[in-house]
Amino acid sequence: MFAVIRTGGKQYKVAKNDVIVVEKLAGDVGAKVKLDDVLMLGGDKPRIGTAVSKAVVQAEIVEQGRGEKVIAFKKKRRKNTHRKRGHRQFFTKLRITSIGGAEKDESHGA
Repeated sequence: MFAVIRTGGKQYKVAKNDVIVVEKLAGDVGAKVKLDDVLMLGGDKPRIGTAVSKAVVQAEIVEQGRGEKVIAFKKKRRKNTHRKRGHRQFFTKLRITSIGGAEKDESHGA
């Protein structure tokens, strides 16, 4: 079973025990995170859209860090003008622990 989730403005296809790197999420290493913006659940009976509105993906934070430095260099030729800037993006590394389907959540409510 796999799921397509959205976090940080990007979409990720994940399965159980996958390790993914996403935009920074709040939390310490070892904390549990619930990702409830599920766009698709795949498997024997794939579900897309409103059918997965109650689905949830559980993950554990493995690492908080900063990525490689990206250099932004701007130059205007023959004008003796240039600007060099560096940027390191914050990231969170997650391990997917479980993918909960919509039918499981509906049975708990009854």
